[in-house]
Amino acid sequence: MDDLSIPTPTARTAFAASLFDGDLPTDWAIGVMDDVLSGTEYGLSEPGDSAGDTSIVGMRDLVDGVVRFEELATVDSGGTDWSAFRLRRGDILLNRTNSPDLVGKVGYVREDFDAVFASYLVRLHVDPQRADAEYVAAWLTSDIAQRALKRLSTRGVSQANINPTEFRRHCPIPIPPLPEQRKIAEILRTWDEALEKLTALRALNIRRRVWFRTHLFTGKVRLPGFTGEWREVPLSAVLHEHGSKSTGAEEVYSVSVHKGLVNQVEHLGRSFSAANTDHYNRVLPGDIVYTKSPTGDFPLGIIKQSKIDREVIVSPLYGVFTPQTYALGVILDALFESPLAARNYLHPLVQKGAKNTIAVTNSQFLEGKLCLPMDPAEQTAIAAIVTASHTECAGFETEIEALTRQKRGLMQKLLTGEWRVNSEKELA
Repeated sequence: MDDLSIPTPTARTAFAASLFDGDLPTDWAIGVMDDVLSGTEYGLSEPGDSAGDTSIVGMRDLVDGVVRFEELATVDSGGTDWSAFRLRRGDILLNRTNSPDLVGKVGYVREDFDAVFASYLVRLHVDPQRADAEYVAAWLTSDIAQRALKRLSTRGVSQANINPTEFRRHCPIPIPPLPEQRKIAEILRTWDEALEKLTALRALNIRRRVWFRTHLFTGKVRLPGFTGEWREVPLSAVLHEHGSKSTGAEEVYSVSVHKGLVNQVEHLGRSFSAANTDHYNRVLPGDIVYTKSPTGDFPLGIIKQSKIDREVIVSPLYGVFTPQTYALGVILDALFESPLAARNYLHPLVQKGAKNTIAVTNSQFLEGKLCLPMDPAEQTAIAAIVTASHTECAGFETEIEALTRQKRGLMQKLLTGEWRVNSEKELA
């Protein structure tokens, strides 16, 4: 274990003071991390090994200020004793090397766990006589602390680095009395628990949608009361290319992986359309749009249904098709939100050019086959379930966003002393 050098404890620095807009309560102090830490250390520099015997925490496991242990990578100890690197409740991990956006990411360890941590993370040991570890972790995720960490980092070509010694000497921290630190941490933990419950419900919703694709959308599981035919058909049998063009009155839209059709100006900040949009394809409510352009997990393009309640226009490069029924469009949209389902359908049809361009005609796109319900009533029933699931997930997203905003505001008030906890009795 390579302990980092510990500088002499320092008083309030000009850098620390410059980050606070107002004065702290008189019984608080502005210190630096050296005032509350008893030690810091680097993690292990070991190659990943899928057959390894030891779980290891990396940057991706620092989520919303907490270390998550659900999907850890592994390394092979080779019989080496790594007990000194095991994570314990109250440890704080700081991401010291990463992209400028991710450097300074923090995770608090809520429970002992049989795992070690990677070398680009630094473990912070909080002195329990000076500070509460959970309070310190909460502070390091605050806007002020993150702004300080970004300013303390040094930039390379594509990465930024935080020197742990500079971090300890200069990263500020407001230091309330210990009982108040514990109470602040307790309040913020309550919000975290509410967010975790909502996040778990959202994850359950997403898992259910995966089940829809493998069971409900294949006819493997039928809804009660339906016995109509399911048939493997080319999309040309259920989608029609109407070929309508812009009338000049429609807004220009783009296609997003997560949001579907979105106003180009609102989504991207400006319009990327040509000066003359007469040749742009018109999209009717409920139409299916195929982008023919690689995007993230969709290297062969995105397939989305327009949920816009009016006609819009999209790039002339996009394919636009009207489904036999609106409900069938809902089913296709839900099916193709899966990167795997989109790839499986598109891969036999699409040719990719030297510059990653996608060569496929609209008629070729329609040649692929899917097994689909032929009864419009069954289509409508399946679509209703899909729509209800999406509405439920959107509700979770809205609640998570609202709680996250409220928590950020609460942190700003509590961690700067603008709002004080009510009484010494509550702090006991």
